[in-house]
Amino acid sequence: MRHRPAYQRIADILREGIRGGVHPPGTRLPTLARLSAEHGVSEIVVRQAVAMLRGEGLVETRRGGGTVVRAAPPVRRVAMDRYRRFAGPAEAPAPEPATTFTHDQRIGWDEYRLDREFDRTRAAPDLAALFELPPGTELLRRRFVFYSRGRPQQISVNYLPWSLVGGTPVADPDREPWPGGTLAQLGFLGRPATRVEESVGARMPTPEEAETLAMAAGTPVVTITRRLLSDDAVLEVCRDIVIPADRVLLDYAIDL
Repeated sequence: MRHRPAYQRIADILREGIRGGVHPPGTRLPTLARLSAEHGVSEIVVRQAVAMLRGEGLVETRRGGGTVVRAAPPVRRVAMDRYRRFAGPAEAPAPEPATTFTHDQRIGWDEYRLDREFDRTRAAPDLAALFELPPGTELLRRRFVFYSRGRPQQISVNYLPWSLVGGTPVADPDREPWPGGTLAQLGFLGRPATRVEESVGARMPTPEEAETLAMAAGTPVVTITRRLLSDDAVLEVCRDIVIPADRVLLDYAIDL
């Protein structure tokens, strides 16, 4: 440990102070000059230590505001049974509109915002394979950015066969957000989902994703590829649902 580079040792001390409450969220770290004097190193070494913490998502540097400790974002629990309440035709009107997203975020409909982009496309071979349809099949592509209380939390890009949704309200972006989300839309079309398949992965975000979701440097994303099936027909492919990894906990249970 004594032979570790000085910047790593300084980063360890600052990290421990952040996690231990010495430097609470929203407060500024000591200046580079002060840290340099305290540890007997150059400001270049201190900058390296701060850059290490920034890469871990613990601090952010603000122009004219120094280096500030980031507040830990609230964690959203995503449970495996979250789709059940929205599948199939609704038996009775809900007291308030909701989707799986608003349910997971525990927010009301007035605290929910959805940016959307709709266009028609044709399935490339990999997407066609997920649909189990021929390449070139015409699809509706929908890109959504989900907001909770004004903050962007999730991006998703989903596809539906144009033969299913063309000319229906589901293909109208002005009808979004749709209470119940895609599951309710499939029920509206008379093809309620009977099966949900998800594949979960992780990667670093693209620059566009990091900017859209207001992510801290160094934070990965969780990606979920989803298929919604009605009997044996694949009616929706979502590739991908993208959520910052520090804002989500995937909560799964398996009965044995």
